[in-house]
Amino acid sequence: MKPVETRAWQAQPGGADADAVAALAAGGQLRLVFLSPTMARVSWQATPAYKEPRTWAIAPVAGEDVPWHGRERSSLAGFERPALSPLAQGHGLQTEQLAVQWRGGPGEPVRLTWTEPATGRVFQSDRVTSAYLSEQRTGLVRHCVVRSPSEHYYGLGDKTGPLNLHGRRLRCLGQDSIGYDPERGDPLYKHWPFLLTRTVEGLWVGIYYDTLSACTFDLGCEHDNYHGLFRTTEIDDGDLDYYLMVGADPAQVIAQFVQLVGGTLLPPRWTLGFAQTAMGLADSPRAQVLLESFIDECQQHQVPISAFHYGSGYSSRGKQRYVFTWNHDKFPDPERVNAKFHAAGMKLVANLKPCLLDDHPAYADLARQGAFIEHEGTGQAVVEPYWDGQGSHLDFTREQAIRWWQSQLQAQILQRGIDVGWNDNNEYAIQAEDAFSAGLGQTLPMHRSRPLHGLLMTRATFESQQAHARATGQDDLVFTITRAGPPGLQRYAQTWSGDNTTSWASLKWNIRTGLQMSLSGMFNIGHDVGGFFGPVPDAELFLRWVQACSLNPRMVMNSWKEGHVSNLPWMHPQVTEAVTQAIRLRYRLLPYLWQCFEAASQQHRPIIRPTFFNFPDDLQCLEDADDFMLGDDLLVAPVVAPGDRQRRVYLPQLPGGASWFDFYTRAPLAAGTHHWVDAPLNHLPLFARSGARIPVAKPQAGALPQFNDPVSEHLVF
Repeated sequence: MKPVETRAWQAQPGGADADAVAALAAGGQLRLVFLSPTMARVSWQATPAYKEPRTWAIAPVAGEDVPWHGRERSSLAGFERPALSPLAQGHGLQTEQLAVQWRGGPGEPVRLTWTEPATGRVFQSDRVTSAYLSEQRTGLVRHCVVRSPSEHYYGLGDKTGPLNLHGRRLRCLGQDSIGYDPERGDPLYKHWPFLLTRTVEGLWVGIYYDTLSACTFDLGCEHDNYHGLFRTTEIDDGDLDYYLMVGADPAQVIAQFVQLVGGTLLPPRWTLGFAQTAMGLADSPRAQVLLESFIDECQQHQVPISAFHYGSGYSSRGKQRYVFTWNHDKFPDPERVNAKFHAAGMKLVANLKPCLLDDHPAYADLARQGAFIEHEGTGQAVVEPYWDGQGSHLDFTREQAIRWWQSQLQAQILQRGIDVGWNDNNEYAIQAEDAFSAGLGQTLPMHRSRPLHGLLMTRATFESQQAHARATGQDDLVFTITRAGPPGLQRYAQTWSGDNTTSWASLKWNIRTGLQMSLSGMFNIGHDVGGFFGPVPDAELFLRWVQACSLNPRMVMNSWKEGHVSNLPWMHPQVTEAVTQAIRLRYRLLPYLWQCFEAASQQHRPIIRPTFFNFPDDLQCLEDADDFMLGDDLLVAPVVAPGDRQRRVYLPQLPGGASWFDFYTRAPLAAGTHHWVDAPLNHLPLFARSGARIPVAKPQAGALPQFNDPVSEHLVF
């Protein structure tokens, strides 16, 4: 690999347009720009131009989305540029909260060091030897940063295993990862190159690499005697364009990142309720009969439920799926069953897939229109294996594909009584090396546009529903879901950890994956309750899974088991009452949960968080644990091991000697210490911090709880 060397640095301190530019010995330039007192951007533009001239992630102005065709990568629009001053010593620039010093004269490697001006403490320092490298043969670019063994690393989207990612080598590349290892599997579904670091001195720094190319983050695996300890980010044939943001705690850094990529959608209130997906029911030859029976059983068991999510079985013939079609042998009258769901108080969500099998009724016409991903220069659609057949992926950077998608969503989904589209199987894992996207005006090779299609598919669904809601006066239906995508998906959609496997290990490690997504800026998240893939859960595992997910932002029971078996609330009669009790706890706390969603949308704060988010100065909170905070005031301690009827819980330090309280009994518990607490099978340990004021609802007697049940009281601790 070839190190990037400077020819000269030029700096223009003092004004709102101040920046620094390094002319590079090999041509091109490295540009450093401050965007706020705590955020800066470093972009490496090789000769003659960026490989990725547009971005779909950066949307810094509240309420303003990125144009469909993308934002010019060179744009600085929407940022309030701070005034800068030169460093007193050395070459560099600073605000009151962030300083950068550059080293490397003519012919020497570029190196940047970022510090806190008041103390001189280091946020991040490029590697002394060859921090920026490129590989002409493959197009790979590499950024190397000094690493301390005591640093903690978080983020990168839907990552598995312990929260601290130090020592791992991880890939940002969306995959259809059904049955993934919940502790070690990588990559999963998201392309999310945002890394959050806690430094040795307790500072927090985030770095977002704005690229759609696949990335590899080595966080301590690689070692080379010539370079000391370092970590690296490798970008496969894309651009090195990164945003660095700093803060005194993780909240400050995460908020900056989420604002940078456009904020978080505040969803309709009904989406906070419990929802059910039952692929086994929709795949059955008797699908409509079984779904109508499901509605009756919800009422019989008095299970609180707000939505039903159709799996793709409504569009299946055998194992194959045909998006925007209905199998009328299984669903002779879909409007009737949809009306019955609505009469029972449930909204409806339908699974959508972006690939059309080659015998889909619309395939030939769309191929003639050029609506699919194509082989470069041939005009021929890329055809690859998909859902037990051969098919082609829609190119969501072609207007004809977007128009067809939105028209079919209207005709086959929304106008048939289904409320919301659910974007699934949208990782676009296309193998053809010559595949390319039309790019809405400027073509993009597939390896630099793969995650973009998940984002634009989701946006197409969202905006079509938005138009339908305006036309019908149903503003409470503007909402969608996606499994895959890059930063920006949170502007439109809820997401989840994908096709997990039924096991105690999945229950335990999925908790970390959800918290990792939250630390990455995806706040509206959850997991398939009970496990999507694999064996049917036994009664104990099933109940503990329901309890663990009952206070996640998303609570959807989704499964696909052999023999059309589905995870259902009443699947184990011996624990049905306890399952229902856990779901009712969610409904009782919906007013508090709604406050958490509002804080996510308005203040860019995660809904669920590791305890160190709330208590960054309590070093015990950095230890890996099964617990998590729900908002500012509640600590949730799920049971994640078979046979456990007690749990060891650490309750973080509180100011002034304040205590924690058992949510149910109001018994006080000392802060800053571990406790053994009772956790019988029907009990989810839950604790409130001193001073908490929790709004709760009291569902009306004799009726299924719904979100609009009024706040009945505030629980004060």
